[in-house]
Amino acid sequence: MGETVAVPALVYGDAVLSDFELGFVEGGQQCRLPLGQGWSRRFGMADPVREFRWAKGGESFAGLYYSVTVGAHVGYESWLERDRLVLLDRDPDVVGIASQPFWLHWHDGKRRRRHAPDYFVRLAGGGGRVVD
Repeated sequence: MGETVAVPALVYGDAVLSDFELGFVEGGQQCRLPLGQGWSRRFGMADPVREFRWAKGGESFAGLYYSVTVGAHVGYESWLERDRLVLLDRDPDVVGIASQPFWLHWHDGKRRRRHAPDYFVRLAGGGGRVVD
């Protein structure tokens, strides 16, 4: 008898998307799982996966914006991110905003890579958007 081998399901039938993994913080613990298993996570209220760095006289313009939508401060790292954050906060369809909520991990054929998107936005209808 042959041995049964588990074959991972494709994310939306796409082999490229299936190569991505999510890294995030949940309950104070670092977690990592395939992208296709992350759809139900509550990234709209997630803590950032890395700290914001800012220094007086630095090249970037990082800071914290008080979001009425989430009732807390949300981080940004540039004027552009801050302006996008203000617009998201004023959008009535947006019910959650998290800054740098997860790492996307993948291999580009030569080496391992990762990127933390700027924001994850939870929408009133239950959907979500990644803003980068």
